[in-house]
Amino acid sequence: MTAPNNLNGKVALITGAARRIGAAIATTLHRDGANIAVHYRKSSADAEALAARLNAERPDSAALFQTDLNDTDALPVLVEKVVAWHGTLDVLVNNASSFYPTPPGEITQAHWDDLVGSNLKAPLFLSQAALPALREARGAIINLIDVHAQRPLRNHTVYGSAKAGLAMLTRSLAKDLAPDVRVNGVSPGAILWPESGMDDATRETILKQIPLARPGQPEDIAGCVLYLVRDATYVTGQIIAVDGGRSIGW
Repeated sequence: MTAPNNLNGKVALITGAARRIGAAIATTLHRDGANIAVHYRKSSADAEALAARLNAERPDSAALFQTDLNDTDALPVLVEKVVAWHGTLDVLVNNASSFYPTPPGEITQAHWDDLVGSNLKAPLFLSQAALPALREARGAIINLIDVHAQRPLRNHTVYGSAKAGLAMLTRSLAKDLAPDVRVNGVSPGAILWPESGMDDATRETILKQIPLARPGQPEDIAGCVLYLVRDATYVTGQIIAVDGGRSIGW
C-alpha cells in the first residue's frame, strides 16, 4: 500500500550516503518515492553502486555529489548543484560522521578539526547553505546524533562532545527555523559495530546494556528518518533514540 504522504517528487540530500546507515536511509527514502542526492567524500565505488541500483529502479532518481564537508566554502556549491538537479531540496539528512577514539593526553588539533568538523560544524554550515531551498520547500532537516551524546564513551572525548553539540544544534535550529523548516534528530545505539573492529568482551558488555538484548539494524534508523520526514508533520525539535532502550540507563 502506498503511504498517503509519500515522498514522490521530493529531493533528499543525504551526507555520507554511500555506505552503512547512510545507504540504508537512501534506500528507504527512495523506496517511498524520493529522489536521492548521494553525497560522498571518498567512497566513490560504493556511491556509484548505490546510485546505479536506485536508478535501475527509477531512472534519474539518484545522482552523485562528491564534497569534502570540512571545506565550508564548498557547501553552498553542493546545495546549488543538488537544487539544479531536480529544481528543489526538500530534505537534508546530516549523516556523515568521523568516529574514532581520542584519549585525553593524546588529542591533537587535527582530531578536533576532523571530529568537530564532520559531526557539528558541517551539519551547521550545510543546513545554513540549504536554508533558502528548504524554506521554499517547507522541508525538513534530520541530524544523526548518538547515544553517546548523553552518556560518554570512554576515550571518545572529542566525538562525544561534538555529538552533544549536534543535539543542541538540532533543538536550536528547530526553534529558529520554525515554522518553515522542521528539524529533528535520530540517536542510534548499537546498530553497526565499528569498522575498526571490537573485541568480543566489549560487544557482550554493550549487549548487556540493551534492554532488547540485541543490536539494531541500519533499517531501524532509516525507518525513523522516514517517519520524521514523511509522517511527523507536527514534530520538530525532537531527538528520537533508536537504541533498543539502551539510553534508559546502564
